[in-house]
Amino acid sequence: MAATQTMSKSVSITTSALCIALLVVSNFFTIPIGAVPVTLETLVVILIALIMSPKQAAATTGIFLLMGAVGLPVFSSMTGGMGKLLGPTGGFLFSYLIGTVLASSLRRAMERKGVKQIVCDIACAATIIVTSDILGWFWLAFVADMDLLSAFLVADAPFIVIDCIKAVVAIAIAKAVRPVLVQK
Repeated sequence: MAATQTMSKSVSITTSALCIALLVVSNFFTIPIGAVPVTLETLVVILIALIMSPKQAAATTGIFLLMGAVGLPVFSSMTGGMGKLLGPTGGFLFSYLIGTVLASSLRRAMERKGVKQIVCDIACAATIIVTSDILGWFWLAFVADMDLLSAFLVADAPFIVIDCIKAVVAIAIAKAVRPVLVQK
């Protein structure tokens, strides 16, 4: 069953609300290892792109970012506010909105062409990871006035394997929940 089948409006709203809650909860588990902490946010962002339409993914991640922007403690280490969005990890946060739209769009296009679901899912997860890594890396370099190599070593290198593991988990979860989410 292709993931591009539509969700009912009530299932769509409920799914968005649950994913926003998952994004918030994913930050309860923060491991500070420097300027960029390890959280489960990437796993949830990948899951969002795997199970939602681009429009729904944009709304879900956009609401999460707005919640943080107004000061609700939804970001890593239970922080919020514009300072967090404009600080060293802001590029990662903004990448959630951009990445989920790009990744969900790519996944849907591949599904429509009949590409095997696992290939679509891997491409989707890789798009999230690459988008997050590039935006987070360059943002950190700019905001912290770091050279690109130093920013890469701080913002991306320690997380590549961890993010790939999160992607595998997100793909497994998406495979399990898709049948419940789509209309028959």
